[in-house]
Amino acid sequence: MSKKFKLLFIGDIVGRAGRQAVKRFLVNDNRAKDYDFIIANAENASHGFGLTQKNHNELLECGINCLTSGNHIFDKRDILQYIDESEALIRPYNYHKSVQGVGFREFDDIIVINLLGKTFMPPIDCPFVAIEEFLLNHKTDKIIFVDFHAEATAEKQSFARYAGSLGATAVIGTHTHVQTADEQIIDNKLAYLTDAGFCGSKNGIIGMEYDTSIKRLITSLNERFEVETSYPITFNAVEIEFTDNKPTSIKRIEADYDKIEGVDDED
Repeated sequence: MSKKFKLLFIGDIVGRAGRQAVKRFLVNDNRAKDYDFIIANAENASHGFGLTQKNHNELLECGINCLTSGNHIFDKRDILQYIDESEALIRPYNYHKSVQGVGFREFDDIIVINLLGKTFMPPIDCPFVAIEEFLLNHKTDKIIFVDFHAEATAEKQSFARYAGSLGATAVIGTHTHVQTADEQIIDNKLAYLTDAGFCGSKNGIIGMEYDTSIKRLITSLNERFEVETSYPITFNAVEIEFTDNKPTSIKRIEADYDKIEGVDDED
């Protein structure tokens, strides 16, 4: 009998509004039960930058199995106090090996790895070299899911095809907070989407306050970004179905919500 596996990957969670959207979808709407495994990018989950232990635990209580991240994962310094104890959180694999945390996790049916891109991003070890090394050393029949946290669409597309040629079964992009419309299964073996989008306020600029964002763009001065918290809020994710660990379908999810009662209003 064929083995079915249904995965949900949630785009960048931005601040309180993003966490509210996640809780609404997974808990209030009881959607967590629809999936065999749930992954979410949480590098912006705590007031837009980084991840506190409180919010880490809150997200796992919603039914999320693995938390990926990106270039902001160490913005909250208290992460250094718990990242090595977490059994769900991963930081980008292509950080130097001396950096705390782990860059991948292996579960019963799936391996999840997180990588940072190079183009328009802070200096980092080459993700192409890193994924080649990783896949050569992890021969498996399990699903291999990659959260590729990168800026440039061409780099994401190139990376996906390269990773797929080496054995990856899903590459989903994060970082831009804008959900793209190019979901596809490449060569009948790799599920791909350039960017999964984000969870947060629809009134902001990729989750941040409009006024701060526009002032920074006009003046070129470094303004402190503040997270937009007003409603409506949006939930962006991608759903992937696998048969015998090969992708058979991929579908984007977008859900918008007005005021949500009974959720945590603190960061």
